[in-house]
Amino acid sequence: MKVIIPVAGEGTRLRPHTYTMPKALLPVGGKPMLAHVLDQITALSFSEVVFIIGALGDQIKEYIEKNYNFKASFVEQKKYLGLGYAVYLGVIDTTEDVLVVLGDTITELDWQGLVGSDRNLLAIKEVDDARAFGVAEVEGDRIIRLVEKPEKPPSNLAVIGVYYIKDTAQFYECLDKIVKQGITTHGEIQLTDAFDLFLKEGGSLYTFPTTGWHDCGNVETILATNRHLLSKNQEAVKREGSIIVPPSLVDPSAQVERSIIGPYVSLGPETVVRNSIISDSIIFAGAHIDSAVVAGSLIGRDVIVRGNT
Repeated sequence: MKVIIPVAGEGTRLRPHTYTMPKALLPVGGKPMLAHVLDQITALSFSEVVFIIGALGDQIKEYIEKNYNFKASFVEQKKYLGLGYAVYLGVIDTTEDVLVVLGDTITELDWQGLVGSDRNLLAIKEVDDARAFGVAEVEGDRIIRLVEKPEKPPSNLAVIGVYYIKDTAQFYECLDKIVKQGITTHGEIQLTDAFDLFLKEGGSLYTFPTTGWHDCGNVETILATNRHLLSKNQEAVKREGSIIVPPSLVDPSAQVERSIIGPYVSLGPETVVRNSIISDSIIFAGAHIDSAVVAGSLIGRDVIVRGNT
C-alpha cells in the first residue's frame, strides 16, 4: 500500500501565517497538524508515503526527513487545479492499494480496520449542512452516487478526506479521464467527480465510519481542534510564579514568568511569556509575549506582542 498525502494547499484562510509556513505545519495541540496525521498512520503497513507539495514544500520535506524514517517521496504540484489533480500526481504506481489522507484534517477512526478491508472505502461523517462538502448518496453502507458541494445535498453524509482504494488501476483510469478531459466542478478537478465516474463505470465504493473529525481550515476551526486535542490531556503543568490553567500544553523550552496561561493554550518551543494572560490560543515557536492579554488567537512564529490586548 502507498499513502498519498496532499499538502500543497496555500491555506489562504490562515494568512498571514501561511505566507511563510505551509498550512500542514501550523501547530495545533502541541505539534504540527501534519504530525497528528502521520502519527496515526505510521503503525500501518505501507511501502511509501507520497507527499504532494506546493510553493513552501521544502519545509515539508525538511520536517519529514528530520522527524520520520519511513520511505517518502515528494511531488511538486505546480498548478493548483484541485484535489483530484493533486491525487492524480500522487498515483505513481497502480499495482498497490492506495490510502489518501488530507494533511490538514485530523480524523479519528479505526485505521487498521480501514486498510484491512477488501473494499474501496471512503470515510464519511454526518454533518448539519453538507453543501460545503463532497456528499455521498448511499444504500445501506454502499455508495451509489457522489456529488461535490451540491446546493441540494442528497444526504447529510460528508466525505471528509480519507480514501482507501484497492482497485487502483481502475480508479486511476477514471482520474486520468477527468484530468485529461478537463472535467471540473466549481472550477476545480474534483476527487469526488473521479469517484463518481468510478461508480458509473462499474466500480464499488462503501462508507467507513469516523469517531472524530477535526478541520483545521481557518482560525476558528484550528482553535476548536486545539481545544479538543488539549482536553484529551489533563496532565497538570506547573511553572513557579505563574498559573497554568488546564488543559494547556507548555513546551519544556518555553519561558513563563508572572503570567496566567490557559485554559486551552498551546505554548510552542522557545516561546517567552512575561506578565501576561493568555487563554484559548496557540502560540507558535519563538514568539515573545510581554505585558499583554491574548485570547482566541494564533500568535505566529517569532512574533513579538508587547503591551496589547
